Amino acid sequence: MDATELEREWDLLAGLLPPGWREAAREQGALKRARNVKDPDVLLRLILLHAGAGLSLRQASARAEVTGLAIISDVALLKRMRSSEPWLRWMTRELFRRGRYRSEFVTSDVGHRLRIVDATTIQEPGATGTTWRVHYSLTLPTLVCDFFELTDPRAGESYKRLPIQSGDIVLGDRGYCHRDGVAYVKDCGGDVVVRLNSTSFPLLDSHSQPLQLLPVLRTLKGRQSKEWSVRFEASSGNYSARLCAVRKSSVAAERAKEAILREAKRKQKRPRPETLEAAEYIFVLTTLAKADFNTTMVLELYRARWQVELAFKRLKSLMQAGHVPKYDPASARAWIQAKLLTVLLIERLQEKACFFSPWGFQISVAQPLA
Repeated sequence: MDATELEREWDLLAGLLPPGWREAAREQGALKRARNVKDPDVLLRLILLHAGAGLSLRQASARAEVTGLAIISDVALLKRMRSSEPWLRWMTRELFRRGRYRSEFVTSDVGHRLRIVDATTIQEPGATGTTWRVHYSLTLPTLVCDFFELTDPRAGESYKRLPIQSGDIVLGDRGYCHRDGVAYVKDCGGDVVVRLNSTSFPLLDSHSQPLQLLPVLRTLKGRQSKEWSVRFEASSGNYSARLCAVRKSSVAAERAKEAILREAKRKQKRPRPETLEAAEYIFVLTTLAKADFNTTMVLELYRARWQVELAFKRLKSLMQAGHVPKYDPASARAWIQAKLLTVLLIERLQEKACFFSPWGFQISVAQPLA
């Protein structure tokens, strides 16, 4: 692709970015003390070569020089990306706010911070590429990466890795449903909304007897949502919680059962009837007070986690295409932020695809016919 064509393609991509993104580069300090790169377009293209296209820093700097984009060393590019983290956060927040997720979050008082925690395994390119486990947390609805940790692939998912502030609400999938981890969040002044793993997280009912999950779930009728007061035991003591559940639609339940059967076939196992029956419901555990978040609000919080699942899957795919910065947490956070920006740009491209036309762009203002 020649330089002219590259410029055209970049103009298309730049048109998907939020208004004022160039001015924000200066306001957020991304171009502070810049020598070789003083243009926000050039800087973002360099960052996306590395984080978006999956090139190493050295490959990205070489590609930039060959195409005439910029002359910059790999070390200088790393520094520029690190100093661009606030700018990348700003663009991610603005894109996310304007995207299809903008109305998906339950509002609460200002004392709460909504966070999603997740982890993924990354195999770096090459025959000798190292395998890493990336643990990270994102604040919603801004999608700011507020925590990052790199471990060997054997390190498991746990809330205990996460620094917790009072008022945090942490959304997690089934992998984070461990009693000591949930207790840790509660002891730090936070709360969780987590998909219940019934096999590894035994619950006690209001009479301190083991809760029989399926008989309880069978009491759900139609589209009714319901909750039960429960308790659980952890190393640090006994804790109160709430089990919130809703029955899936027949279509959603059938889809979930088919996924279980496919996975069982792949592993050459036969799923238990109880597992298939449990797939007819969504049930989450929360430590939030009912006075602040009723059953519907708790389930809506979990739905917010589910709504961004597609973006998370894309993020994981992009993470596996690239070289994670391993020795500098600030660079690693900027790397994840650039990956998130790439995910949101992909989604904007898909949205704009509905308006693609023979002339290659959307006419913003209708012109009168002569």
